[in-house]
Amino acid sequence: MRVFNFSAGPAALPEEVLRQAADEMLDWHGSGMSVMEMSHRGPEFMQIHSEALLDLRELMQVPASHQILFLQGGGIGENAIVPLNLFGAKPRADFVITGSWSQKSQKEALKYGAAHIAATGRTEAGFTHAPAKGEWKLSDDPAYVHLCTNETIDGVETFEIPDLGDIPLVADASSHILSRPMDLAKYGVLYGGAQKNIGMAGVTVVIVREDLLDRAMPICPSAFEWKTVAANNSMFNTPPTYAIYIAGLVFKWLKRQGGLTAIEARNIEKAQLLYDTIDASSFYINKVERRARSRMNVPFFLADETRNDDFLAGAKARGLLQLKGHKSVGGMRASIYNAVPLEAVKALVEYMKEFEAKHA
Repeated sequence: MRVFNFSAGPAALPEEVLRQAADEMLDWHGSGMSVMEMSHRGPEFMQIHSEALLDLRELMQVPASHQILFLQGGGIGENAIVPLNLFGAKPRADFVITGSWSQKSQKEALKYGAAHIAATGRTEAGFTHAPAKGEWKLSDDPAYVHLCTNETIDGVETFEIPDLGDIPLVADASSHILSRPMDLAKYGVLYGGAQKNIGMAGVTVVIVREDLLDRAMPICPSAFEWKTVAANNSMFNTPPTYAIYIAGLVFKWLKRQGGLTAIEARNIEKAQLLYDTIDASSFYINKVERRARSRMNVPFFLADETRNDDFLAGAKARGLLQLKGHKSVGGMRASIYNAVPLEAVKALVEYMKEFEAKHA
């Protein structure tokens, strides 16, 4: 029996994608091979790879000025790979801190240069908002400005993306990439680990403006130097082939759903239902300002946290899994990515109301 999976990542995948992958496991399109067994330079995998790139470019409307790279290392790996690729001439960058992941990005960049905190959304209640551009205090001539546009742990999403002129904007979009349209012309670099909305863990998507490909530090490893990866069509080393295959299936699934505009409408409906339930109650609490609430990751707390274990046990008994909040903040968290159906959120809301009626 399939459960409703609210994991923050690795996360739920569309059932259609899982079934297709299962059907093709031993024999991909008459090749007699599993995708796991294919040469990454053979014609079969090259077809998978090229279709994934084309579908992603179409879905996200990636401009011709930007390259799409498939790398390894996840979002955490990119915390190092970004400064290694952009600190060649100016080893300094600015960071807007909106939660735990942007904190990690800033801390990692300090190993390679200066990492100035331009603004923070931290309050006494934790991270509760995304600082507006007017609150940013940028340093003089940074190599780039870094944002985490959706904070998986803290549930803060940045919706208003400023135009920074000549300063490249770099964004970790790991946990909301493909959940809504984004104007990629505003970004110098946008990256995301796959294990939220793209597919399975193992591949990282990096979308980088071509004029930024020649700014790497001399110590940047060749396998992670964007210029080298781009010149080799993400084949400089053996790529995570099966993860790219699964990502490609997800891209085609998204196209069948109507693309990112259609999936955004569905995500708004799911998030609104859950937030409305929390807001209508004194039993559940969400601390994030309404204008910055994530549509993908909804953290909430029980007013009486002694009942946390009972809440999680009851949810598990109903097939509502992975609702425990991150260990650094506690409470609960429902991650409602693209592949989590509206029915899952409705089942969670019904359970929340029943649990409140029993224990309030």
